[in-house]
Amino acid sequence: MKLEAFFNPRTIAVIGVSREPWKVGHRIFRNIVESGFSGGLYPINPNADEILGFKCYKSVKDVPSDVDLAVVVVPAKIVPSVIEDCGVKGVKGVVVISAGFGETGREGAQLEREIVNICRRYGMRLQGPNCLGIISVQSRVNASFAPAMPIPGNIAFVSQSGAIGSTILNWAVRNEIGFTKFISLGNEADLNAADFIEALGEDEETKVIGLYIEGVKEGARFIEVARKVTRKKPIIAIKAGTTDAGIRAVSSHTGSLAGSDVAFSAAFRKAGIIRVSTLEELFNLVLAFGSQPIPEGKRTLIVTNGGGPGILAADACEKLGLELPLLEYEIIEELRKAMPLHASLGNPLDVLGDADENRYKIALEAGLRSSNIDGIIVILTPQAVTPCDKIAEVVARLGGFSNKPIIASFMGLEDNSPAIKMLKRNRIPNYHFPELAVYALKSMYDYSLIMSMPIEEQIPRIEVDEDKIRGVIERARIENRLSLTIDEAMIIAEASGIPMPKASIARSKEEAGIIADNIGYPVVMKIVSPDIIHKTDIGGVILGVKSRTEVEENYETLIRRARSAMPGAKINGVLVQRMAPPGKEVIVGAVRDMQFGPLLMFGLGGIYVNFLRDVSYRLCPLTRAEAAGMIEETKAYALLRGVRGELPSDIDSVIDVMLRVSHVMTRFREISEMEINPLFVYESGEGCVGVDIRVTISRL
Repeated sequence: MKLEAFFNPRTIAVIGVSREPWKVGHRIFRNIVESGFSGGLYPINPNADEILGFKCYKSVKDVPSDVDLAVVVVPAKIVPSVIEDCGVKGVKGVVVISAGFGETGREGAQLEREIVNICRRYGMRLQGPNCLGIISVQSRVNASFAPAMPIPGNIAFVSQSGAIGSTILNWAVRNEIGFTKFISLGNEADLNAADFIEALGEDEETKVIGLYIEGVKEGARFIEVARKVTRKKPIIAIKAGTTDAGIRAVSSHTGSLAGSDVAFSAAFRKAGIIRVSTLEELFNLVLAFGSQPIPEGKRTLIVTNGGGPGILAADACEKLGLELPLLEYEIIEELRKAMPLHASLGNPLDVLGDADENRYKIALEAGLRSSNIDGIIVILTPQAVTPCDKIAEVVARLGGFSNKPIIASFMGLEDNSPAIKMLKRNRIPNYHFPELAVYALKSMYDYSLIMSMPIEEQIPRIEVDEDKIRGVIERARIENRLSLTIDEAMIIAEASGIPMPKASIARSKEEAGIIADNIGYPVVMKIVSPDIIHKTDIGGVILGVKSRTEVEENYETLIRRARSAMPGAKINGVLVQRMAPPGKEVIVGAVRDMQFGPLLMFGLGGIYVNFLRDVSYRLCPLTRAEAAGMIEETKAYALLRGVRGELPSDIDSVIDVMLRVSHVMTRFREISEMEINPLFVYESGEGCVGVDIRVTISRL
């Protein structure tokens, strides 16, 4: 297994062990001792003879045996010399607890680079610095200053925050939730989230991975690694810091609607990571995934002894997309004989308020036996005659042999009640409210879809005129421009195979008239200036021009408006463009995220895109299936399919444009933004055409 020295060390040296019990170095060493580690353990302190009964050594180089893992808890300034000693000793892995590195500023960042360089010179791997440490429960290693050691289980947790990690560990201990590994990433100077996720993917003991993340290094690798791991085991992540910090876009609708949070959602989706919004949701899901089988489908049976909670669960199922089928006729007839006259044998299956453990047993067995059911939510509301403990015992016993997930919602009971303890001991996830149970089961169903997705999806091969695109970009850079003019953007569209109306740039009113005569009327006229990005804001677009006389008059009007609105702007002329017949308006855009690369957007287009915000995003490069899925997520899909007797629109042509934009953004890293808005979509078989296009390039 990768990172063996961190997960299964045979020998550990703690460098910087203090004799004072309140200091971090002492706490970490005591944690390792008290966790029951059976390998060689060596405290390093040049000023002490022994600590906690263990002989101390002046340097790690003095340790009489090989050292797999070194835990470093010394002041930041002397960490480099300590890491050098570890390299000379042949240490395989180093956990640097010490703070005072990249998180503190320029000097700390230089110190951080120094210790990474030392590690690489000796072939060591580094966790941290500035981290809480690492716990490997099965190896009985608590090399952290967390207050408690979790019990053995099948959940691993990776955290970019020590405080959040400590909270998670306290929750696990308090709720008797078993862990395999806990990793505090710290500054990720060497080993990062992707490295540990990759190693946990190979860890047979780990069934589910929890992740607290604020940002990623090597975004493309993070997605690649997570994509492979999520086909074997779920990753459940909470992303903190959801402000618009990841994308710096200034000119397009795509950029104004996108942000780091959007990019992370798209990245998680591409990687198959299940994203949650709160720590409570994270706890709830790792609990379910860590204890129950993955459902084969979304058909759910609700078993309840109260009508109200059953209705709430049914409402939640419908809202989240879980189905509530009826049981087979034969099973219903069996239930009719075993249940009271007034029991409701539909779905929810209401066993009535006076139900005992036998009635629950019959109902649950019916659901487990039914080929119409993929998962069960069992609800209990404690009433005067309810034998909660015995019902919990029935649920636990049946859950132990079930290949279908059973999710419980025993409402109104204390966490330390015998019934809840029975469920915990037997690994039946229990939630205080039925909606939470439904959310957990729906998330498990969503993961079943992730598991069934092919990992190698075919990226379509797109042919474009790369030389022509590169020529436009190089010319703009020579002129020190970031925003391409409309005519330059249209050259890129043509070279990319994106359909646009015929157009040409005019530098006089007479030339504008000649161009319009050649193109054919009506035409659209647009001011061309590298300094005027939003042309409509200054009246720089005139539609429906029908004659040469109008063209010449409007040419002068556009020039006058541009000079009045922006006196210092460079004006290259006026674009005369054949006016496209109206169609359904959509937008296709892309913006480059600093962590994950190009992010494609699709949605309802036109001037209302920012107001309506009916958009979807995916990371590039796109497969055809991903492009189709983006369209289907939006309200635009209903319009494109046709409403109230309308003929369907040419969705395939829109997908083709999306794939071409995806390809260009992936192939040309110099392009930071690209947007076609509006894209007019016509009836099926008649294609689409981009009415306006905007392209921005990045600085060198």
